[in-house]
Amino acid sequence: MTKKPRCSVLTIAGSDSGGAAGIQADLKTFAAFGAHGLSAIAAFTAQNLDSVLSIHRVPSHALEHQLQALFAGFDIAAVKIGMLGNAANVTAVAATLRAMRARNVVLDPVLASTSGAALLSARGVRALREQLIPLADVLTPNLPEAEILLGSSVHDVEAAARALRALGARAVLLKGGHARGRIVRDVLVDARGVEEFRHARLAVRARGTGCVLSSAIACGLAGGRSPRAAIAGAEEFLQAALRASYRPTRGAQAVLDVFANR
Repeated sequence: MTKKPRCSVLTIAGSDSGGAAGIQADLKTFAAFGAHGLSAIAAFTAQNLDSVLSIHRVPSHALEHQLQALFAGFDIAAVKIGMLGNAANVTAVAATLRAMRARNVVLDPVLASTSGAALLSARGVRALREQLIPLADVLTPNLPEAEILLGSSVHDVEAAARALRALGARAVLLKGGHARGRIVRDVLVDARGVEEFRHARLAVRARGTGCVLSSAIACGLAGGRSPRAAIAGAEEFLQAALRASYRPTRGAQAVLDVFANR
């Protein structure tokens, strides 16, 4: 008996040796959605839940080879992009996605680690803004990332999301987790207008929230959901994973349990 092929979803991101974010979080999220996870590694990091000790960027030609192999061998239903590491990798990814006419592209612009380590240079940010954001079906920056992309402080979240969408993304989900207050407010701006997602702030310090949210959105798009429906489902998925988060070490940082809904 021949089984129906599973939907394939690709993550292009950095490897997190601590297992909480990056490629590792993406693949776990894909598995939780029942998708077949593919990965193209743009960087290797030496990190734990508290700090990033070192980063090794993969040469752009090696990243291109990974992507060529994957697009040649799989029908890729969605692409999630995270940490790329440098301008050369941004350019390589953008060129490949254009050539392969990739669909359902979710861009999580990882520009700095939770611990504050810079993960993309100013040149890389320019390349991302000019070459990759216009290819994104959904762009998912947090507030610090939005400020870097816009080159200015964010005072009006809705206006900032609209300005980011003007860079070419079809939809922007501006995440408000870095703002203060008991309610976390994420703002979606797309061709239909504005929608807000509000959640009570949980007393959890967890790694990989942006990775899991963007990966869940990609899975929703791969499954045929509209961007709004995929984002709404991903928001609920993330809240469940946060509530079920666990601590694998004695530190304060937690890891999301993406299988909590399964």
